[in-house]
Amino acid sequence: MPAIVLVGAQWGDEGKGKATDLLGSSVDYVVKFNGGNNAGHTVVIEKDGKREKYALHLLPSGILSPNCVPVIGNGVVIDLSVLFEELDGLEARGVDTSKLLVSANAHVIPSYNRTIDKVTERFLGKRRIGTTGRGIGPTYADKMNRVGIRIQDLYDEGILRQKVEAALELKNQLLAKVYNTRGAEVDDVVEELLAYAARLAPMVADTSLVLSQALDRGETVLFEAGQATLLDVDHGTYPYVTSSNAVSAGACTGSGVPPTRIDSVIAILKAYTTRVGEGPFPTELHDDKGEFLRKTGAEYGTTTGRPRRCGWMDTVVGRYATRINGVTDFVITKLDVLTGLDKVPVCVAYDVGGVRHDEMPVNQTDFHHATPIYEELDGWWEDITACRTFEDLPPNAQAYVLRVEELIGARVSAIGVGPGRDEIIERFPLKPAVAH
Repeated sequence: MPAIVLVGAQWGDEGKGKATDLLGSSVDYVVKFNGGNNAGHTVVIEKDGKREKYALHLLPSGILSPNCVPVIGNGVVIDLSVLFEELDGLEARGVDTSKLLVSANAHVIPSYNRTIDKVTERFLGKRRIGTTGRGIGPTYADKMNRVGIRIQDLYDEGILRQKVEAALELKNQLLAKVYNTRGAEVDDVVEELLAYAARLAPMVADTSLVLSQALDRGETVLFEAGQATLLDVDHGTYPYVTSSNAVSAGACTGSGVPPTRIDSVIAILKAYTTRVGEGPFPTELHDDKGEFLRKTGAEYGTTTGRPRRCGWMDTVVGRYATRINGVTDFVITKLDVLTGLDKVPVCVAYDVGGVRHDEMPVNQTDFHHATPIYEELDGWWEDITACRTFEDLPPNAQAYVLRVEELIGARVSAIGVGPGRDEIIERFPLKPAVAH
């Protein structure tokens, strides 16, 4: 059975749960391979005739599937207090979380990195990046500087104490002398982290080995990215990005599964575009149309509650995502939000100082100054939430999907037409026909 990578094709919040739901019972493992609790996603489940909404921040969406093993890979940074808060919240609602596995090589977010994240953003003022203040960036920086704390360190108190002492030797100087903030105490940090060790122990595993053995047995593994392509630290709109690799290649480094085992890459593309935080956004709308998209699409951050910036579909971004990720299939979500518009603009290229760009400008300055070149498509007024085949869609909605598909350079295999798990059209199977 296949190894499938699931990524966001824009700036996040595209609705990756739709693809996970469509794959359904065929998925045996769902792996989160990057990011931390800075990326939230909402999953809506029918339960006892009612729709229940679950907001997940750190946990992979597979935690909600009874027959699926959820895995937090080595590429994730983990706030242990958030991890157990989420697990407790799900268990209180009757969700079995006992199958969760956590990589021994994943890094822990210590309390001092949350402090550094928040005070740094305040210090930057107008130059701020727009982080969530949850310590993600400083923890990835520690990882690269080789002063990070890993899950396995919680089971050797001597090593843990040495690592905390080494980290705080510099960080406390930074907090006190640059940010005028009280430093952290080594004993307090060690005690806080050790408090989680016993409960965490049954979950800790060599997840790279577990996933390799699962693929050998012919089981299906879904690798689920946090954030999205344009927030990738290497390939996104730097510096307004996250601190990890959110593109498909990150699935390999963030899980310990080699690229030769990946069968397909599914990218999620919202029928319009949204962004949270700072940074360039060529199709952003500052008028009533932008407010229409925000209100109709309920565009408020799952993790932060911040209103999302909204704009029209950008197929330049879509083409970029196709190329960077090696996309085999797209899932377009929230097509229903566009219902009721006379015309639906689609960005097909950029104008930068009088020069047309059909691809993402190589220069970040050019991207900041890009003006969208739009193609206007006819809208539709019919309610599409009950549509379950492509042919059920109004002709103008079909035309919209087909034109977007042509522009982004990969097939649109599924279309979300409402918030519910079942409110989706499957044009082509998302699971590869040929597996290992």
